[in-house]
Amino acid sequence: MAKQKPIMNVVFVGHVDAGKSTTIGRLFWETGGVSQQEMDKLKEEAAKHGKAGFEFAYVMDNIKEERERGVTIDLSYKKILTQNYEITVIDAPGHKDFVKNMITGASQADAAFLVVDAVNGVQPQTKEHLWLLRTMGVKHIAIWINKMDMVQYSEEKFNKAKADVTALLTQVGGPKLVEATPFLAGAGFLGENVAKKSDKMPWYKGPTVLEQLDRFPAPEKPTNLPLRMPIQDVYEITGIGTVPVGKIETGVMKPGQKIIILPGRSGVGVPGEIKTVEAHHEQLPQGEAGDNVGVNIRGIGKKDVARGDVICDAASPIKIVEEFTAQVAVINHPTVIAKGYTPVFHVHTAQVPCQFIELVSKLDPRTGQVAQANPDFLKNGDVAIVRLKPIGNLVLETADVNPYMARFAIRDAGATVAAGVCKSIVEKKK
Repeated sequence: MAKQKPIMNVVFVGHVDAGKSTTIGRLFWETGGVSQQEMDKLKEEAAKHGKAGFEFAYVMDNIKEERERGVTIDLSYKKILTQNYEITVIDAPGHKDFVKNMITGASQADAAFLVVDAVNGVQPQTKEHLWLLRTMGVKHIAIWINKMDMVQYSEEKFNKAKADVTALLTQVGGPKLVEATPFLAGAGFLGENVAKKSDKMPWYKGPTVLEQLDRFPAPEKPTNLPLRMPIQDVYEITGIGTVPVGKIETGVMKPGQKIIILPGRSGVGVPGEIKTVEAHHEQLPQGEAGDNVGVNIRGIGKKDVARGDVICDAASPIKIVEEFTAQVAVINHPTVIAKGYTPVFHVHTAQVPCQFIELVSKLDPRTGQVAQANPDFLKNGDVAIVRLKPIGNLVLETADVNPYMARFAIRDAGATVAAGVCKSIVEKKK
């Protein structure tokens, strides 16, 4: 079995029509992810919808409505193998009403490309996206100045866009962020500097998009944090017994280790000991952060545990929360959010209703500073600090303690209405 390359999730974000989907489509086509035959079919379809030139975007925009409107609505996932990584590309929408999916995408990303169009430069959403990337904990960002063909490959136009984005980066993350952020020049539609070096910009000495993917630092495997494995499913296997499966978010899991599963059916946790750790029907000497595994645990029956429970190191268990404070971004709510609202929170693999018990403050999305204390309600586009109370047992950690166990999405009536990250916790009394 060939050693698997590390997996890295990369999200492409940017203002509507900046050329995200087209750049990604071109990248897949040039790296062999899409066949010539598929490409011809998409080209034909684009022309049929009066959208000639949208064929690359169609690679990712596989939803009929998106093809007809020419905008990206949902998140799409595809893989690219580079020299260093197996890259999962997440194409996140740029449209105002689709920020919700962008947040879901950003919360899963290790790195991001912010796409800026050389003709129009920085747009209102460019700011919003940068700020959201920071909120959601995306550490590495590259700026792709696209559509250079439409400004005659002018170095001056590139420098102007670069200066404007640099001013934003300074606001969002200071000189450190500016220093760490590479700028790329190219044209997604024509494939200039996407997978192959362009000869149209002799002045440009930077990487192609494909090369930049390999330049992003490898995602840290948070093996130094305590063991946390949210359970995705529980199987009953003849001759073995109860086998919970899931992805190890943080830490290391090995046979003989003492664990506790929280909150468990009882709400006080179920102790046990790891017998075996398996992946792809092979027993592993240990499982670590990032691995999807099945675990056989001594002393655990099918009735004790369920999806949404978290397997923890017995020495440092996760907390069951009485209430918590979080920073949330409202993205797609049909009306407004007020005190008393109780939607379903999706936290790791758990789904627990939580009530908004206090709207503490509204933040200015550009600076992160308090814009208004105790607002009466929150509407789309607002970012706020709120107090929440789970209706039922919920385990959660703060972003400072363990960012992997702190993020959540808020859903209502089948749609993601907001997303956020936990800032502080009041622990449930034993």
